[in-house]
Amino acid sequence: MKSQTIIAPQKIYSRDEALKAALQYFKGDELAASVWLNKYALKDSADNIYESTPNEMHQRIASEIARVEQKYKNPLTESEIFEVIKNFKYIVPQGSPMAGIGNPFQIASLSNCFVIGNNGESDSYGGIMKIDQEQVQLMKRRGGVGHDLSHIRPKGSPVKNSALTSTGIVPFMERYSNSTREVAQDGRRGALMLSVSINHPDAEDFIDAKLEQGKVTGANVSVRIDDAFMKAVKANEKYTQKYPVNSKDPVFTKEIEATKIWSKIVHNAWKSAEPGILFWDTIINESVPDCYADLGYKTVSTNPCGEIPLCPYDSCRLLAINLFSYVEHPFTKNAEFNFELFKKHIIIAQRMMDDIIDLELEKIDGILAKIDADPEEDDVKATEKNLWLNIRQKAYEGRRTGIGITAEGDMLAALGIRYGSEEGNSFSTEVHKVLGIETYRASVNLAKERGAFSIFDAEREKENPFILRIKEADSKLYYEMLEHGRRNIALLTIAPTGTTSLMTQTSSGIEPVFMPVYKRRKKVNPNDKGSRVDFVDELGDSWEEYVVFHHRFKQWMEVNGIDSNKNFSQEELNELVKKSPYYKATSNDIDWDSKVKMQGAIQKWVDHSISVTVNLPNDATEELVGKLYLKAWEVGCKGVTVYRDGSRSGVLISADEKKESKTATSSFSKKRPQTLEADVVRFQNQKEKWIAFVGLVDGRPYEIFTGLADDEDGILIPRWVEDGLIIKNRNEDGTSRYDFQYKNKRGYKTTIEGLSHKFNPEFWNYAKLISGTLRHGMPIDKIVELIQSLQFDSESISTWKNGVQRALKRYVEDGTEVNGHACENCDSGNLIYQEGCLTCKDCGSSKCG
Repeated sequence: MKSQTIIAPQKIYSRDEALKAALQYFKGDELAASVWLNKYALKDSADNIYESTPNEMHQRIASEIARVEQKYKNPLTESEIFEVIKNFKYIVPQGSPMAGIGNPFQIASLSNCFVIGNNGESDSYGGIMKIDQEQVQLMKRRGGVGHDLSHIRPKGSPVKNSALTSTGIVPFMERYSNSTREVAQDGRRGALMLSVSINHPDAEDFIDAKLEQGKVTGANVSVRIDDAFMKAVKANEKYTQKYPVNSKDPVFTKEIEATKIWSKIVHNAWKSAEPGILFWDTIINESVPDCYADLGYKTVSTNPCGEIPLCPYDSCRLLAINLFSYVEHPFTKNAEFNFELFKKHIIIAQRMMDDIIDLELEKIDGILAKIDADPEEDDVKATEKNLWLNIRQKAYEGRRTGIGITAEGDMLAALGIRYGSEEGNSFSTEVHKVLGIETYRASVNLAKERGAFSIFDAEREKENPFILRIKEADSKLYYEMLEHGRRNIALLTIAPTGTTSLMTQTSSGIEPVFMPVYKRRKKVNPNDKGSRVDFVDELGDSWEEYVVFHHRFKQWMEVNGIDSNKNFSQEELNELVKKSPYYKATSNDIDWDSKVKMQGAIQKWVDHSISVTVNLPNDATEELVGKLYLKAWEVGCKGVTVYRDGSRSGVLISADEKKESKTATSSFSKKRPQTLEADVVRFQNQKEKWIAFVGLVDGRPYEIFTGLADDEDGILIPRWVEDGLIIKNRNEDGTSRYDFQYKNKRGYKTTIEGLSHKFNPEFWNYAKLISGTLRHGMPIDKIVELIQSLQFDSESISTWKNGVQRALKRYVEDGTEVNGHACENCDSGNLIYQEGCLTCKDCGSSKCG
């Protein structure tokens, strides 16, 4: 397929010009304007900006889709496409398509997500390393990646190499996680999903892998649970794990107490929101592509958010329909959902999705041309080239699409229906049933015009539960599908739509509104005329705190004649929410049982899966989490994620919420134990490689040594060493020294004497001061702030200072609030620590290091 040469636009905007125009477009919404400008406005590698408003972006997208339409019968015009995508009102291409369609500056895929793998056949080191390389190659092209680890032989299994026995799954989890953290594209960190079958003998180690702080921080993890395991849990029976997991003649089996490992899954999810659960038999039995499993469409894992189960080397592009925009006369007694307009736009949306596949094939051809033109040897390029050839084949053959929705919560509120009520669940299910049937009808009609996907076989699909549901609901459509086929192998999903919902200015995906009213903070200069100082932080910086209304809540206020510019007291805000259709309908209000039933009912009309989180209060018990998981399996969910308030960092804070730092403040004993467990932390400052040895007591930093690594002036230690012991000893002259001891690969102890003398003496003196604050219980986030405030004339000491901060940030508890900083992306003061990085709770941007 030959692509048309896209001519780069000539007009270049300054950042100030573009931001001003975008702010005007979004009617003063700084967050939406900043996110759009940073993520989706057309830019080249020198950061020149070629679009100042989404109107120009939507014109770019409409032009390219219309070009593809001209290849087929009854083409949509550019103006018809522009009308449905402008203002993010009706049809919204998601991240990668929005950034990449018509982009001449970017050699990248339009797919949002990929799954890779070895079809469960190869667990050789070469096969494992191939997946690692493929993962990196996809992430550098903006893709989120998922792969399953069930093919790796369990810990202790014999292998025919010098190691003699396998290390099992967990070390490879860390490898893939680290690869994710190393790859960033345009400031966008890679996203990874790792999964494993509960049937695998290392499943328990997999479930526990993320409990150790700092481990597997670059991946989401989910357990593939089969029906046999769930039945064993309900009946309190034993369950047999085996390897290979799908073998009828396994080389290894292991009988376990099902309830024991179940309790561990439940406990970890209750504690940290992971692992997620994938009900694998439900996924496979319901999967239409798995009717073609023997042709390479066997589902093996999911994308990072879990809404797209995929076979190896398949990918998916996502598009959301803004449900709020189909409510006529919103927030009034005359409000109603316009199903006819909805159906009309579904047809257009599916045509656009199919066109985007053609655009994706052009993009992949561009990637392949770039690989061919690269100067590396062919054997170096082989893995990357074969990867994209495989992905191209799946996209061409199956033409998979991912139509979803956003603004479910706002749609219901605009209709005067409470999210989570029986009426709300019933109406939402009807909307998704219509979406499912009409999307399939659109794909059948496309098959009439453009041809069915190349391996379509009605005989293969005749017993599939999803297809039978279509047959029962609309027999005419079913028999047309038998005659003409479908254009696409699978069509539907429900993704999170995080940044998309910022631009539609609605609730996200299928979720309810998080909060109709919340607070944001903005740093101010107290000397500026008209500035208001609501509080001063520990560093002396002044902040203004102001109330923010969710956009559609504000629209409800306006419809009801309530002045949103009024300075409301907290009591008045509470009363206002009580009068609104959002009352008792936010994320933390929804009864878990109702949320799970809603997900199960809607799942019947979504051929892929649903990304949804069940929110629980902080005092929810582990028993409740277990009940929720069982219920989700029983009602037909394909997966479920639980978030207990406070178990991980949230997104926003409520208007009247005051949180204390969760970082431990208890003091250690002043007498240092002779031997401390220690982590080895490596990092890079500019082009210099640094290393830190962090002594721990009860998992919390007690002392730190750091300086240059792998250098004639530094310390030499093998790259694979991640932990060991710091032992306090005495020199012959009676002075103290600190030795580091680790086990080499043969199990023997290796000791590096005198850490205090291996580094620059000036580093050591400051390290003693920092260690003293650690030992006496100062919260770690406060120590990081203290170090940051230190002023040095010496460049090397400033570099050391940055290194100590980076090492210690790893140990700040996720969710700890950050004072005295504003987000570089949206200027919000709502920052928290997340996996050692400063993360903005308002716009989601993250800065590490």
